[in-house]
Amino acid sequence: MNRFFGLLPKPSPLRPKSRVYDLKERLDWGEPALTIIDVRDRAEFNQSHITGAISIPVDSLLDTAAQCFEVTRDLYIYSNTDDEAAAVAEQLRAAGFSRVAIVRGGVAAWKAAGFPVEVIRSGSLN
Repeated sequence: MNRFFGLLPKPSPLRPKSRVYDLKERLDWGEPALTIIDVRDRAEFNQSHITGAISIPVDSLLDTAAQCFEVTRDLYIYSNTDDEAAAVAEQLRAAGFSRVAIVRGGVAAWKAAGFPVEVIRSGSLN
């Protein structure tokens, strides 16, 4: 068994600026130790978001993150622009979160790659 050590494929490591393909690879790998955070407003999140993402608007992100996530958890952040996502990522890093990445291109890049998105219709619980 030791002769196979190091030969098994591994998903891409967390990068500060991750491509949608990097995130999708980790999701397909089945890695449970990551969280995808959409920091756009709730209406935009409901219209379309990366499958599995959670909505935490910018104004409540730091408080929510401090209560809900370990500082070593892999956090993938996206917003309407990469600059907005980068600013939020810097706030999280300053608050002590060490493993934060932005998803370059956000939900638009995710859709352009043909990856699945979720929509929440009004009155829907899903």
